[in-house]
Amino acid sequence: MIFEPVVHKDDRGYFFESYNEKAFAADGIEIKFVQDNQAKSSYGVIRGLHYQLDPYAQTKLIRTLSGSILDVAVDIRKGSPTYGQAFVIELSEENKKQLLVPQGFAHGYSVLTETAEVMYKCDAFYNKQSEGGLVYNDPSLKIDWQIPADKAIVAPRDANHPTLANCVNNFIFKG
Repeated sequence: MIFEPVVHKDDRGYFFESYNEKAFAADGIEIKFVQDNQAKSSYGVIRGLHYQLDPYAQTKLIRTLSGSILDVAVDIRKGSPTYGQAFVIELSEENKKQLLVPQGFAHGYSVLTETAEVMYKCDAFYNKQSEGGLVYNDPSLKIDWQIPADKAIVAPRDANHPTLANCVNNFIFKG
């Protein structure tokens, strides 16, 4: 789900509610967020694709504080009609859009500007033992990260994740 907050601008700058529990509940989304994460990265960095296995799976609400990113969510729920499909959206400090990535999706992003700061809320705590991931350049996912291959900066951990066909995950689509 994509959220676009109402931004109030004037001569001083701007103001908006980046999260409002009542507004989310009005859209049928009742999530208790328990952890906020923030990262700053430079152009060409590709982070992901990450997830945590059940029972430690996380729903994430992602936004960009500065700069611009290409945010990617991949459905990894077995039996889902959108299994293996990637959803891609640009999140930036200008558009202020936010992406809600539910449990059962792998998540990652690439940095499109000189630097970018990303913040995301999680509904479950980080659990190292339940970490999972997909390799960012899995050909079956057909993700254009909008970063030339010679400019991509990828952590060894992310470069060594398995493909979707070989990943370990325990997500089942529940309709």
